[in-house]
Parts: sequence; C-alpha cells; structure tokens
Amino acid sequence: MKENLRIERCHNTILSTGETRFAFYYVAVSQVNLRYARGINMSHNTIALELLSYIKAATAPYQVVEEGIRTLKEAGFEEVKMKESWKLKAGGAYYIKPYGTSLFAFTIGEDWKTGQNLRIAAAHTDHPGFRLKPNAEMTAGAYCKLNTEVYGGPILNTWMDRPLSIAGRVALKSKDPFHPEMRLIDFKKPLLTIPNLAIHINREVNKGVELNKQTDTIPVIATLKESLNKNNFFITYLAKELEVNTEEILDYDLYIYNAEEGSLIGMEEDFISCPRLDNLTSVWALLKGIIHGRRREGINFIALYDNEEIGSRSKQGADSALLTIMLEKIYEGLLVDKRTSLYEDVSEGILLSVDVAHGVHPNRPEKYDPVNYTKLNGGVVFKIDSNQKYTYDTEAIAVAQQICQLCEVPYQKFVNRSDMPGGMTLGPMISSWLPMKTVDLGVPLLGMHSSRELMGTKDQEHLEKLIKGFFEL
Repeated sequence: MKENLRIERCHNTILSTGETRFAFYYVAVSQVNLRYARGINMSHNTIALELLSYIKAATAPYQVVEEGIRTLKEAGFEEVKMKESWKLKAGGAYYIKPYGTSLFAFTIGEDWKTGQNLRIAAAHTDHPGFRLKPNAEMTAGAYCKLNTEVYGGPILNTWMDRPLSIAGRVALKSKDPFHPEMRLIDFKKPLLTIPNLAIHINREVNKGVELNKQTDTIPVIATLKESLNKNNFFITYLAKELEVNTEEILDYDLYIYNAEEGSLIGMEEDFISCPRLDNLTSVWALLKGIIHGRRREGINFIALYDNEEIGSRSKQGADSALLTIMLEKIYEGLLVDKRTSLYEDVSEGILLSVDVAHGVHPNRPEKYDPVNYTKLNGGVVFKIDSNQKYTYDTEAIAVAQQICQLCEVPYQKFVNRSDMPGGMTLGPMISSWLPMKTVDLGVPLLGMHSSRELMGTKDQEHLEKLIKGFFEL
C-alpha cells in the first residue's frame, strides 16, 4: 500500500501551565501509516518536520525575525523597545527587535538577584545567496531578467535551474521623512530561475566552469511582451503586490531564495535536505530553548544577529556593541547598578555561539583532519581552532561536554585540516565585546552554503536538547 501523508503545522498552544507546546499532527490518507510499520523513530522525524515548517516560512532574514517574534509572543514573551526604559521583573520573559533582521530575547529567573551568572546563546539569521540591485530590470532579446548582487559565499552552481522566489522589505513614502513606511513582502511562489547552458553549447561544463557573478547568475522572470514596460516591469509588479503606486516605492532590500521545500530523505529518513539549514537549525533551537529552558536563578538570553555571512560588521551584526547595550538596559530595568553588576555576572557567564559545522564528506574524506572529523547523526559538534576563528576555551568546552552528558546528548569535536583553514563564526566577535567563556558548536552539515544543504535527522533533536539543558540546568 502506498503511503500518502499530509503534514500540517499546529498553532503553538499555550497551556494552563504556561508551557508552549510545539506539535505537528499527521493525517494519514491511507488506512495504514507505514512510518509506524517500518519502525522509524517518530520523535526525530517530528522534530525534523517542525524545523522544515519553520524554514519554509523563514525565507529571508526579515521573515526569520517575524516568525521568531510570532513564536515568542505565542509563548507569552513581552516586547520591549530600545528607545524606551525597561521595567522588568523577576520571572519575566521579553523580546527586542532593534532592527528588522535581528532579534533578541531573554528570561529572568523568579529568584533572580545580582551575582548570578548569565547564559547567552547566539546564532545568525542570514544565509548566502543573492539580493536584488536597485533598478533591477534588465532585458535580453525576448527575456525579462533581474540584476542581482551575490551575498556572502554561496556555491553558485547549486542555484542554477532551481525555482526561486523573493522576500524582504520595502520602504515607502510617508508623511514624516525620518520615518518611512516599512513593509515586509514574501511572494511565496516560484518567480525566477537561473538557467544553465546546455551541455551541447558548454561542452566543458563537467570539467568545472567558473560562473561569472555579473553575467551567469542573472535570473529570468518573464518573457518580454507588449503589456510589460521593459524599464519598470518589476517595480510595477512589486507595487501591485503591495497595493501601492510605483511612485510610493523609495527603496527595497529584497533577497532571492530557493523556493523548494525541505524533505526527509534516505531509506529510513536519516537525512534532512533543505534550503537555509545554515543557520536556521540554530535559530530554531535557540527559540525553543529560551521558551522551554527556564531556571529560577540568573538571566537567559538569545541573540539572533544578521550579516554573519559577510563578516558581521554592521549595526545588526555580532561585531557591534548591540549586545552590551541591551544587557546594560536589562540591569538598569532591574534597578541595580548596571555596570558593576553586569560586569560581575559576565565574569561567571558562558556564551554558546551556535552555527553549523562541517560533517565529513563520504566521497572526499581526505579533505578533513585524519582524526578530528564529524559525521551526520553523530551528535552536536564542538568547533575548535587554536587560531580563534572558532572561539577556543578549553574550560568552556568542558562545561558544554558536561551539559551534554547530563542531558544525554552525543557530541563530537571538529578541527580543520592544518593546511585548510575554515571560516569564522560569531563567537570570537561577541566574546571580544563581551569577555566571557565561549563555545562554538552546531549541527554537522554536508553541502554547506549550497542552495540546498544536508543534515542528519537526529542532530536537530541533539541540538535542541543541549540548548534547553544549557538554559535550565
């Protein structure tokens, strides 16, 4: 009997106990649910499907933040704003959106007092890909195209021949010139594609052909017709979607994203194949962790930054004073000497920099350290680099290992080949602004920075258990 399942997302339900229940339910169209018949672990799959549902909605950094806010509000978190004084209370749960693509949230223990430690976890909301340039309309023969700029370090050829869409934010005219009207938009349907050259025309393609970022990665959006003005066809389409006049559009920050949905793959659904796993695996784990991981003492805090893929040097990025400012406002809102108390608590605090890690590739194992390599479904990865591209603090790693042991979370350690340095993460930047013990960790991936990445189905559960334990132990 062929299985045919329809998967739907339940609204997060606030129980009388204050607990937020994240759940999926399965409606089996067939009479027999073959998942149970095969004996597949439903716990791992349910958590994986929940992640896929979040990623489907979180298409660009603005949408990542808005989905995060929706989740936090449903769990009872209150909004506080940077321009206001904060009146906080022990036992409270709060969130802040200082900018459209960054989000922060924190909880205060019911028995909070100064001298208790801070626990902070950070991740990033952005992913490599493409953004639309201003005056994006281009034509070539019978085709309408959109001019793009490469964002971060995507694997360019993985974006070819995919169904692509557009999401982001648009600035509109307003009565107050210092406060333009800002609108979020997500077209939520395939609009674009970047076509490959056929092998008959590009005979060397399988020997490796470098793509030119200005000419080869320009997506097609329509065929040119008399009904389309070749000078403003996209702005006209955008204005129609927003239900405004074209003259009202001042500027936009629009991302092109892979419109394919994620899926579970493998004989026993061992893997998750999905766009934007880097770094929405971490974002989702942190959101669930700050909601469910409560303790009676201390302050728990999550920081979801933008612009990690391009170096984090922005007001909404990790290489800024933003986190320190917010922590000072928290202590001020608790009516304590903010500087003295904060600095004392930081000295005993710990930070988790949560970003994806490299899993060993089954076809190219020689690209990895001969001993310190990691595998999918093998557990959370501690990322180690004595040159501090990943924050390396042996005491902090020992703390994280013991949390894993207490929470029964498997873990692995990753070090790059000595002749093949890796990228940099949030950890070194945040800890340079806020000197506290820091660990870099995350789930292992294959195809990192591809338009569609691969992870182990069990590893999301491993990460979520660790983050929850970090916040509640």
